Amino acid sequence: MKEKNYIKTWFRDFWGIATYELKLIFSDWGVLLIFFVAGLLYPLLYNLIYRNGILNDTPIAVVDDSGSTLSRRYAREVDATRECAVLCSCANMEEAKQLMQQRKVNGIIYFPSDYEERIALHETASISVYCDMSSFLYYKNALMAVNHVMLEEMNRIQADTFRAGGYTEQQIAELTEFIPYEENNPYNRAFSYNIFLVGVILLLIIQQTMFYGMSLLAGTMREQNRSFASLPDKIKGHGMGRIVLGRGAAYGLLYMGISIYIMTIVPAIFGMPQRGNFFDLLMLAFIFVTDCVFFSMTWSSFITRRESVFILFLFMSPICLFLTGTSWPTSAFPKFWEWFSYLFPTTFGCKAYINMNTAGGNLSAAGECIIGMTLQTIIYFILANFAVYVENHLLKQKNQDNVPAVEQ
Repeated sequence: MKEKNYIKTWFRDFWGIATYELKLIFSDWGVLLIFFVAGLLYPLLYNLIYRNGILNDTPIAVVDDSGSTLSRRYAREVDATRECAVLCSCANMEEAKQLMQQRKVNGIIYFPSDYEERIALHETASISVYCDMSSFLYYKNALMAVNHVMLEEMNRIQADTFRAGGYTEQQIAELTEFIPYEENNPYNRAFSYNIFLVGVILLLIIQQTMFYGMSLLAGTMREQNRSFASLPDKIKGHGMGRIVLGRGAAYGLLYMGISIYIMTIVPAIFGMPQRGNFFDLLMLAFIFVTDCVFFSMTWSSFITRRESVFILFLFMSPICLFLTGTSWPTSAFPKFWEWFSYLFPTTFGCKAYINMNTAGGNLSAAGECIIGMTLQTIIYFILANFAVYVENHLLKQKNQDNVPAVEQ
């Protein structure tokens, strides 16, 4: 009988805490702004910004000190690529540098004076490429165009050499293509920047908006000398676990809807790859949102002022994006940053989402990431309970200290 009463009390407290948390959320316009305006509009905004994810015809300048047939042919073929367009031929490097400083070109290709001579002598000839590094897309386009043409030129030069040696066309084909290759980029054939980046940003929006919204509410209540550790006061028999789970259920309920919108509807609106099974993505969303809930609850316990959230927003968002491995491979991370990245759900969630939605894998393809998020969830749940316990203990001591002594 006692066990039934305890279970009944537990669920009554749990439901009361969850509904009370929802009332707090919907009574704070700042939290609503972060959850629903930022959470729903940011994914659309980023997709609109990067909608034209393919940069074509990057303007470049050519400085041809060789003035030879081979260098002119090379420049024409670079101009014919999708990636680059030769805007002008400059007399010297100074003229080309001025054009780059004026932002009229984003790259320079330089042919030295001995370019054709070295090729004729079967020596190594060099070509220099200079790029505007204000965007890595300029660097990528210039390098890809030059490398593609270089491979074709190498085959052509080899073929001409063998042809001059009396080889037949069949023999030349066998010698120049003894290791045939085929370029195949199955998950991003056009090297689109939005496919490369936006998938990661979508998951980052879920984590960051949840953390900032929860921290904003926590900071507001602590400024008002209130605390989640003792809320709601009208509920009796509440323990650490049901406070954490009750609060978590409120955020989880809201963010399951937001995450489904971000992970499935937004990519469909903008025609991004959607190769994953819907139910697998739904399971991934549940695991990721649960992880983010306890992650946010744990770290929001350190927020004492409402405005602290906005400082964290500027400081942490670029770091979290970098730690996903999007802009730099995780295998090249120093050990400190590799271990530091394990603090954030997006480190595992972004990889799992890309493996499933972009590459078309199932839950087993993201197995390691799911295990990582599960371990994070367990650790952060324990830490969130500990944070509530400590804060509750400190509040009790503070209240006892503030009680005036009874005169004898």
